[in-house]
Amino acid sequence: MVGTVETILVILISGFFGLLMGALPGMTATLAVALLLPFTLFMDPVPAIAAIITMSAMAIFAGDIPGALLRIPGTPSSAAYVDDAYRMTQNGKGVLALGGGLLASSLGGLFGTAVLILFAPAIGAFALQFTSFEYFWVAVLGLTTAVVISQGSQLKGGISLMIGLLISTVGIDVTLGIPRFTFGSAELTAGISFIPVMIGLFGISQVMINLLSPDSWSSPNVSEVWPKGSVGLLFRSVWKLRTRLLSGSAIGGAVGSLPGAGSDIAAWVAYAVTKNTSKRGHLFGRGKGEIEPIIGASSANNSSVGAAYIPTLAFGIPGDTVTAILVGVLLMKGITPGPELFSSDTSTLYSIFILFIIANILMVPLGLVAIRASTYIVNIPRPILLTTIVSICIVGSFSVNNTVFDIAIMLLFGILGYFLTVTKVPLAPIVLGIVLGPIVERSFMQSMIATGGDVTQFVTRPISLVLMCLVVLVLMLPLIRKVFGGVFSGVGRMKMRERL
Repeated sequence: MVGTVETILVILISGFFGLLMGALPGMTATLAVALLLPFTLFMDPVPAIAAIITMSAMAIFAGDIPGALLRIPGTPSSAAYVDDAYRMTQNGKGVLALGGGLLASSLGGLFGTAVLILFAPAIGAFALQFTSFEYFWVAVLGLTTAVVISQGSQLKGGISLMIGLLISTVGIDVTLGIPRFTFGSAELTAGISFIPVMIGLFGISQVMINLLSPDSWSSPNVSEVWPKGSVGLLFRSVWKLRTRLLSGSAIGGAVGSLPGAGSDIAAWVAYAVTKNTSKRGHLFGRGKGEIEPIIGASSANNSSVGAAYIPTLAFGIPGDTVTAILVGVLLMKGITPGPELFSSDTSTLYSIFILFIIANILMVPLGLVAIRASTYIVNIPRPILLTTIVSICIVGSFSVNNTVFDIAIMLLFGILGYFLTVTKVPLAPIVLGIVLGPIVERSFMQSMIATGGDVTQFVTRPISLVLMCLVVLVLMLPLIRKVFGGVFSGVGRMKMRERL
């Protein structure tokens, strides 16, 4: 079923399409799937599924390309480590940043596929135990990591996060259906989309920095970005950080299996774990950039893609927006996702497993070609490049809702992003606040309504209690590292004195 000429051609075409869409700021994997949807109506079931799986896997990785070259994350999950990737590229290590992320994405995707194959029924059943209480703590955990991993002052990271949360409240109240902070504007009734905000914060602000601070512009040569022996260097670098690869993949598999979590939360949680358990965590996002957080977070990105299919295939519950579209495609093809898929339609089920394996293996050669082609961007003359960036940003923002209003939002947040960058306030927590804010609010309000205002349920339910402890642990990790780091360093100095 997978080895037909039609399916193979669909895999190749959708793979290149996914790389293109992911590399364009604003063109998320969800948008790419939506654009691909009309074509799947004329395909057989397996080729249609192959198109969605291959395209989404490629798009998640390709979001790293504009982040590393231009400091504009192509997808929200790439925002977690965009500063490290961009700094590495500016210091002549772009191939290590992008190539390392590519291999980590491929291996993480294979790990997520293994989780899907081995644990789909069991993890799907566990995910069904999650209620609004558990989802509240999952979202709070994501918000907590945004503050803990903030570069520089955590106070500034908290301010950035609060800006994002404030933006997420604009529009219709998620519980009561009442407009708020709309100021009579019909456009604001639908809320502020995070894609124009993200493009403005990272894209337009970077253009302003380059225009207003010419000394900040440095364009590495292609030879520096893609030196000889790069492929071997990539494999050696990833092998040295195999523990980060495994931990990131495990986090992506666990988070991705939760309905509605997605790769965004997985990337942030993996980044936070990597930062707080690394000896070089204080250097993340600074200096010349670090490969360690890229390996950890990018492996979580693609691991969560496969794991997100667990609740979809086992119970028909979409794991994210992409799988929500896939459920619609399956139903149109006469395939009902759920427990019966594991007993009565195993041929389609096994085809999905095989397609995931093929897509993640194919990601390496196609990704290397995309990286090799994209690195020529850095040698484009600055006026042409900056003009092109602004044009792409405008198109990406407009394509979300086909309104000029989103372009104005992009420009407004571009100016805000410039001033925040100048004052050394991190930008990434704003994006996470916009994404997770509605989840926190909706889960909290649903819980309050269900229990009549009884807040004890947040700490008395077993899973909620475990998640709350994780939140506290993440908050305490910097203090724990500082205390025990000082103790161990003091012991080390005492031993050194004794040896002398």
